[in-house]
Amino acid sequence: MSSLQYLEYRGLLLPPLAHSAESLDFAQNFCVDDTDVFAVTYPKSGTIWMQEILPLVLNGGDLTPVQTIPNWDRVPWLEEKRLALVLDQLTSPRALVTHFPFDLMPPSFHTSKAKVIYVMRNPKDVLVSSYFFHQMATFLDDPGTFDEFMDKFLEGRVLFGKWTDHVKSWMKAELGDRILYMTYEDMVEDLPGSLRTISHFLGKNLSDQVIDKIAETCSFKTMKDNKMSNFSLVPKMYMDSDKSPFLRKGIVGDWKNHLNPDQLARFCSVIRKELEGQSMSLPWSLD
Repeated sequence: MSSLQYLEYRGLLLPPLAHSAESLDFAQNFCVDDTDVFAVTYPKSGTIWMQEILPLVLNGGDLTPVQTIPNWDRVPWLEEKRLALVLDQLTSPRALVTHFPFDLMPPSFHTSKAKVIYVMRNPKDVLVSSYFFHQMATFLDDPGTFDEFMDKFLEGRVLFGKWTDHVKSWMKAELGDRILYMTYEDMVEDLPGSLRTISHFLGKNLSDQVIDKIAETCSFKTMKDNKMSNFSLVPKMYMDSDKSPFLRKGIVGDWKNHLNPDQLARFCSVIRKELEGQSMSLPWSLD
């Protein structure tokens, strides 16, 4: 598939299988409630993980939704077609996910008290995960060689544009105590601790027993075996797990197995230049 077959929306490329002009209008006109919770990510940065975590934290550890409802309906994407179909089934407090940069959030979001958990991931691992996702997702263009895909990634000719633009937009968002910043790496290193942070942010006082139950349910191994979360319900014509499983490794630092020294130097040089003059500091080395 060439990029000409993508839907272009305000300079971003989106796959038409999940997005349409109508779904994007629906997102912009969406009425955000004060109790809504958004998990915001750049693609391949922990979105599916947050779709597992949020319902369990919000409902006090009841496993029913993650065992009976596919993740795309359980915690739908703000910008995708499914939202209009399942909106009436969502109960308050509603949990949603989005890949939108800050400036594309609907007007009602900015006037609400809705909370945001922004999850960042080392861009080198985002690159690798995205490359393998493009190999298995037939509704995305062929990534070509890893070197070719890296060039597209750095130039923003991928879903939702440049990683640096996305991160900068949300790091500069002045939302005060409405936003919590987390990293994929911290969640991998200490999931129970991350769950406690999320629980506190959302005003939930969960016991250690409930935290441990949620952590077990949201472990990579458990999610990989959960058909409501591992995308095995998606027809092979759209996602070919024989080429690469959707939940592939779920680890930190896999980029070391894929980037050679020249690629690493080029990648870090571009990312570093894109972030020049920014007051934010990133938790990863760009070396």
